[in-house]
Amino acid sequence: MARFNFSVGKKNKTVNRAGGNAFVQSPEMQLASLLLTSFAQDQFYRDTKQTFSDLSALLAKVNPEFAAKAAVYARTEFGMRSITHILAAELGMYASGKAWGKAFYEKIVLRPDDMTEIASLMLAENGAKLPNALRKGFAKAFDKFDGYQLAKYRAEGKAVKLVDLVNLVRPVPVARNAEALRQLTAGELRNTDTWEAKLTKAGATAETDAEKAELKAEAWAELLRTRKIGYFALLRNLRNIAEQAPELVPTACELLTDERLIRKSLVLPFRFSTALEALETANIADKRSLVKALNRAVDLSLANVPVLPGRTLVVLDDSGSMMGRPIQVGSMFAAVLYRSNDADLMRFSDSASYLRQNPDNPVMTIAEALVKNAYMAGTNFNAIFEKAKRAYDRIIILSDMQGWVGGGAPTKAFADYKARYNADPFVYSFDLQGYGSLQFPESKVFAIAGFSEKVLELMGQLERDPQALIRAIEAVELA
Repeated sequence: MARFNFSVGKKNKTVNRAGGNAFVQSPEMQLASLLLTSFAQDQFYRDTKQTFSDLSALLAKVNPEFAAKAAVYARTEFGMRSITHILAAELGMYASGKAWGKAFYEKIVLRPDDMTEIASLMLAENGAKLPNALRKGFAKAFDKFDGYQLAKYRAEGKAVKLVDLVNLVRPVPVARNAEALRQLTAGELRNTDTWEAKLTKAGATAETDAEKAELKAEAWAELLRTRKIGYFALLRNLRNIAEQAPELVPTACELLTDERLIRKSLVLPFRFSTALEALETANIADKRSLVKALNRAVDLSLANVPVLPGRTLVVLDDSGSMMGRPIQVGSMFAAVLYRSNDADLMRFSDSASYLRQNPDNPVMTIAEALVKNAYMAGTNFNAIFEKAKRAYDRIIILSDMQGWVGGGAPTKAFADYKARYNADPFVYSFDLQGYGSLQFPESKVFAIAGFSEKVLELMGQLERDPQALIRAIEAVELA
């Protein structure tokens, strides 16, 4: 996630996971890339176990305080959860006795279940022992939460319940949570106000299907009108709302396009396309309004997309290894960048071709077309520069960076392109899987990772300050 700027030499060369020639990133860049792209799930070229192993290996190579700052940055700015939980657990052995330890374990917590997840990882590894830095940081983190939040994330039935954590770290009650903590330790705290609880109750108390439908409609009405449903839960339940309480579709659309809720939620852009897919197969009356609201919400979620000066080429990798989440993410970013800038659009796998899309089309319309027409072949980075037909000020490539056709790294093809058009473009190399290798050993190449609009905000800064991303991580305060 930073500028890749070095003198080319044998020590910088590597072989990527597809077997192609590539170049190495620094351990700090590999760590940041992994944190900002991994959902701790199996990938095309790496399974979950290998991801965790890579994370441990990288942690041993970097300054632990930098790793802690990167984890907080990934959690708070990019909304990354599982991978930051794993790193937080791994950092336990490094945080003991460090001035930043307590602050790190307080700041990594945005929801109560961040604590139970991290603690369960540590306890599985270390038995009943939790480091003092974690105990103190988590005890302070409880101050962030009120009774509603503590009830919602009690984690009943899990290996580490929230009440277990209270007994382990002993938070000092404050005004907003004193009664809830008392009820939690007494076994009396219940999550009666969450959307899950209200719908479960509606289903359990109804005696007929008609009564169940009525009670669920009432539950949705209360949740939406009181805004007690989270934004991500709203996205996941649009189809249910439209089917069970169609009169609430206008209210759902209003919440979907509330810019404050979008910003606060840290919902990742590709989640909107997942919500749209769920609606497409639904038999609902007012589907059009929901689709329009989703399109509007995408535009709002990426409101800070940089408008970069000059001519831009946006390139999407649609090879076989990109299928699934990577191309969902890549197509969304490609569509947004294409719409927002004076740009051409290209796709590539074993070959490359320009694409014609109306830049006035909705973001998700463009993104859907990119996914639908994916070639799903090999990965040939040379094809990009062989096909490019003009000088560009910048080239933005959205890929898993696993080139192998034609040898892999397109060093000669890139040099030939620059000579052919007398061009010297900035290149933004988006690593959408966080595998950690690069295809370009160039001084004006920026290796970028991340799924949030935050990474797009930083693009505009990189051409003025090549270290903008590193500075953003290092600016995280752990004190």
